[in-house]
Amino acid sequence: MTASLSRRRLLTRGALLGGLLAVSGLTTACSRTEAGTGAPADDGDLLARLRKQGHVRVGFAGEAPYGFQDGGELAGEAPTLHREVFTALGIPELRPTLTEFGSLIPGLLAGRFDVVSAGMAITPERCAKVLFSEPEFVSPTALMVRKGNPEGVSDLKSCAAKGATVGVLTAAVEASYAKSAGVREGSVTTLAKQQDGLDALLAGRIDAFALTGISLRWLARTNQGAAVEVLEPFVPVVDGVEQHSPGGAVFRQGATTLRDAFDEELAKITGDPARYVRLIGKYGFTEREVPPRTLRTADLCAG
Repeated sequence: MTASLSRRRLLTRGALLGGLLAVSGLTTACSRTEAGTGAPADDGDLLARLRKQGHVRVGFAGEAPYGFQDGGELAGEAPTLHREVFTALGIPELRPTLTEFGSLIPGLLAGRFDVVSAGMAITPERCAKVLFSEPEFVSPTALMVRKGNPEGVSDLKSCAAKGATVGVLTAAVEASYAKSAGVREGSVTTLAKQQDGLDALLAGRIDAFALTGISLRWLARTNQGAAVEVLEPFVPVVDGVEQHSPGGAVFRQGATTLRDAFDEELAKITGDPARYVRLIGKYGFTEREVPPRTLRTADLCAG
């Protein structure tokens, strides 16, 4: 049976920060919005309003390489693509709000920002609350293990068979993937951020850390010399459906005009692999991460 694609996170992507962080030059999620900047009852004219004011408020969760602070600047896959898209739409400035991953959708719905720019996974559960763009990328899951892979695991099913302890990020879809693969609930350890996963591995508190392959490769890159390795990516299966982890931008449900305009510009980027890689190749994204044209958000939301 041909499995439909659906996106992993989380991404998901689990909460990368144990608490709200104050970042110089960035607006924190705990800041109160000014009068009149909360979520409007009707977002139908949001695109026009953003064009008029010249900026869009974006929420991100500090997870490299998807959306993070780099030298005081907002960087990563999602902000880079979104900056390109919004500039084309006549909205040249991204004003970022840093928060925990699990607070992104609540913050969006509360009007703390207009768009989530964090590479969030497109899942039916999230689609019931918010609007997603078409996919920005796909990224299969992988495991990070201690050097030499002492437990001899290769994927979540092998972790279940060997009784290995698996680390996952808070609010990330990897927890459900582990459960579907047969990993016992007591063998799943929840972690606040990526670095906690690597540290837990080195301390022997977990045997494997599950996340998208691209996230784990970035984590290994930023911890050069650490006695860990990233195994070959694999595609988890939940209820007979392969989970290929597509992610996208997130909007409030009333913001259909903005979302549709965003999708039109995004398609120009994902339809040009050379441009796609030129924009976000430095974050580890290649033509393999370009979402296929057949992968549609409507299908992902349907489950």
